[in-house]
Amino acid sequence: MMRCAECKGKGLCGLSRCPIMSRFHAQSSIKTSMDYQGSSPSVFIGSYGYPDIQGGPLLINDSDNPPEWIRQNLGMEDIVGIRARTIRGNSGLEAVAGNLQEIALSTIPLDVDVLFTKPVAFSLNFDGTVAPVGLTGPVRHMDVIGSARVERAVDRVTSDTDVTATDACVALMDSAIDVYQITKLMTAGQLGKRRKFVPTRWAITAVDDTLSIQMKREIARYPPLDEIRLFDGECYGNRILCILVPGDWKYEMIECWGKQTLWAGDEAVIVQDREGLTKKGYSPISGAYYSARLAACEYLKSVRRCARVIIVRNVSSEYWAPLGTWVIREATRKAMHAPSVVCPTLDSAVTEVSARLDSGAWLGHSTLIPELKTQRTLF
Repeated sequence: MMRCAECKGKGLCGLSRCPIMSRFHAQSSIKTSMDYQGSSPSVFIGSYGYPDIQGGPLLINDSDNPPEWIRQNLGMEDIVGIRARTIRGNSGLEAVAGNLQEIALSTIPLDVDVLFTKPVAFSLNFDGTVAPVGLTGPVRHMDVIGSARVERAVDRVTSDTDVTATDACVALMDSAIDVYQITKLMTAGQLGKRRKFVPTRWAITAVDDTLSIQMKREIARYPPLDEIRLFDGECYGNRILCILVPGDWKYEMIECWGKQTLWAGDEAVIVQDREGLTKKGYSPISGAYYSARLAACEYLKSVRRCARVIIVRNVSSEYWAPLGTWVIREATRKAMHAPSVVCPTLDSAVTEVSARLDSGAWLGHSTLIPELKTQRTLF
């Protein structure tokens, strides 16, 4: 059986129709149309053919904000329904650049009037980083009707073309602008000295990476935790268990996909990666590694303590469609906001994680835990 991650709806498993794609198609109740009048909460820039890329507005009279979905207590079927009805406008960027940037600047969805060159059609591609979109249509003409509402901090940072993209992201974070708004600004080419549109999937990981790098440098100067803490949280079939061990900054993530889950076939898949204060290369866990790291850094910054961080992500069959790395970010945030369990030793924390997962298979893939058990430090 081929993995869905390798197939992404191309039919490599031999089935006549992809079961995941079928469930998206069933939720796509919108009638084909040559035009759209309604809200545009966000933008999407593709990566195919970079640097000659295309993009356009996301069109849906609904929220495109994952924290809002969680606050509304939406289930996976509800979110899939929203994404299946969402239309991704597609155009050369020169024709729609100003409109896309206005949408990205606004903290509220803008009303738009879009005319397509042909009726919108069901066109779904799965991506582990970006939330899927069910419909697409080539844009012939687009007008923004509503007026943007722009936060003062956003206006200040995006108006300053002498600030680097990294400094701009950090300034927005320090002004309490959430990561989703920062990503929109990044993908719409509104940040940095040499501004250009950035593919959405790249912008998501770039913002997670940039913000957490800045935070972990700050965290490294804090005193260490005074106890071993275990956190536990779950979001849409993604369970996050996080062990914080007193000491200087280190980070390890272990991702476990059980048999017959979304990204695995007949055999379970376990992937591991780690880092110290710096990291070389792109993680084999891809965007999830950086999203989970960001949430862990947010917690340590809030308590002004430093720690070694071990995150285990366990994915169950309940996670039947790839919704994007925001799920891992929010699952880790949920875990870090929940009451923690104080463990007397690292061994007891490891035993507790294995008990909660009903499996110790993850432990054999860790390189940080054996190191912590054997390495003598000042702590």
